Order: sequence, then structure tokens, then C-alpha cells
Amino acid sequence: MTSTTPDAPAEIRPATAADVPAVRAVTDAAYRHYIARIGVVPAPMEADHAADVAAGRVYVTGDPVVGVLVLVPRTAPRADAHLLLESIAVHPDAAGKGVGRALLAFVEAHARALGLPEVRLYTNALMWENQKIYPRYGYDLVERRVEGPYDRLHYRKRLPAS
Repeated sequence: MTSTTPDAPAEIRPATAADVPAVRAVTDAAYRHYIARIGVVPAPMEADHAADVAAGRVYVTGDPVVGVLVLVPRTAPRADAHLLLESIAVHPDAAGKGVGRALLAFVEAHARALGLPEVRLYTNALMWENQKIYPRYGYDLVERRVEGPYDRLHYRKRLPAS
């Protein structure tokens, strides 16, 4: 499955083992500036990128890679089925070029392809930028939940039936 926008890289593809260093680099570059603000290392920076890639959960875009998605389908129980957008990262050098928009469009298309009725995600309560972005793309704030050192806002977007 590919997705394009006028300014964004043309292809979003499953990551391979060879992409793991780039996945780590883009994720670190995208999240590093939040460390001082939230007082902890953001969870995506501590993820096991190799394991996520091996499990088929990671998608990338760009050559070199400038955007990364970590997607986790949740299918059981069926009544709670959704696609979890565990992480989205755009390298700061690619900011403002439509990469994030293309990645979010891909997430929705991927959820539909899997037959899942909604996308869920969470963001740290101190990542103020995200609190403006996600509602613009149709995500509704569901709840605020403290999970260990992370104060998270949980969002969801219900997808219309095709």
C-alpha cells in the first residue's frame, strides 16, 4: 500500500531489518526535544525497534527515511477492535512537507484494509503540539490517563464504514 501527497515522499512501505538504524534515528530526532519538557525519555525512543520491525509493525517513508509509523492491530475482543497508532515520527528536516499528513492518511487506509473500525493513539499531555494536530484530523479526545511516568491523552478516530 502506498500513499502520496504533493510534497511528501511517494511510498510508505513496511520497514525491513536494514531500516532499523534509520527508524531509530528518525524516532530519536523527532522525540528528543520533548525530554526536557516532559522530564522523561519519550516511550518511542525506548522501543525495541528491531523487534517491532521484525513483527511487521513498522512502516517508513522516504529515501533516506524521514517518516516512521508503528502500528499495532488490536482485533480481540472484536467489539474493541482498532488499529493502535503506537508512534508516528517525522524527522525535523522534513517538517512542513506533508510527511505527517501522508502518514496519517496511510494509517486510516491501513485500518480500513484490515477491516478495523477505528484508529486509536495517545500522546503525552505535555506534547502540546499534538493536542492541536490530532483534532484537526478528526481524532476525538477520549480520556487522560497516567501510566507510570507518562501522563497521556488518549484519542480515537472512528472510520466510516466503506
